[in-house]
Amino acid sequence: MVPTFIRRLIPISVKRTLVAVSENISLASQKTMPFDSSRLRTISEADLRAIFTSDAIASDFNRDKELLGKLGLPEYSGGINPGDQRAIYSLIRSLEPESVLEVGTHIGCSTVHIALALKGIVKPNVSRRPEITTVDIRDVNDSTTKPWLNYNSSNSPRELVEKVGCGGLVSFVKADSLDFLSTCKQQFDFIFLDGLHTAKRVYQEIPLALALLKEGGTILLHDFFPDNQPLWSDGEVCQGPYMATQRLLKEGAGFTVRPLGTLPWPTKLGSSKTSLAILSRSTQ
Repeated sequence: MVPTFIRRLIPISVKRTLVAVSENISLASQKTMPFDSSRLRTISEADLRAIFTSDAIASDFNRDKELLGKLGLPEYSGGINPGDQRAIYSLIRSLEPESVLEVGTHIGCSTVHIALALKGIVKPNVSRRPEITTVDIRDVNDSTTKPWLNYNSSNSPRELVEKVGCGGLVSFVKADSLDFLSTCKQQFDFIFLDGLHTAKRVYQEIPLALALLKEGGTILLHDFFPDNQPLWSDGEVCQGPYMATQRLLKEGAGFTVRPLGTLPWPTKLGSSKTSLAILSRSTQ
């Protein structure tokens, strides 16, 4: 174990190289995963621009922002930043999924945005209400350990969704992501993968998520850094998701990774860039 004060002296570029070597070794040891991308929705850059510049969705978000503002969500909690939260809300409002799976609940910031977006979807002649299943390796609502307090959040994820009137839409599951994805019998319209971001884990999660996808469904990734290059001024890079998708693409994955790029609103560190990326079915 390298002492903390020594690790701080190591240049970021050297740290990235060391991480890349470790990730490559781990990924190389992984057996090839079977996968089927045929049920993925095809979504273009023009589609994404239309979603993020929609006046109707912006109006809905500004309405719901009053509710969200009362929750005191922390800006930097080790999860998705406020700009990414708005992007996920916008995607849900536009794509109108009936069932959503989130892998990596953390403190519930993305969960409550998904829930509010789903609540605003009104479909005529459809009696079934939309639902969210959110999975985390720990009990994110544990009333004894209260893990949300470690990230300056005043409410548990369950309390967050209840306070915005969405408690009945959300099911919380404590499970390892691979165990859940391997045994789940339900299918989903929208799957957000935001759990452990190692290359080996994401490489395993994507094929399993594809198997749970309904026809025309969507998979969204977090912490995707194109070409494993920094997006923000802090120089940090999470290498796993990019490396995992590159291997799947080499193995003939039938999808395109479409980074969301630059959003029309701020994300973090004075930037509008996002590390969110969508898997789109290839049209070739």
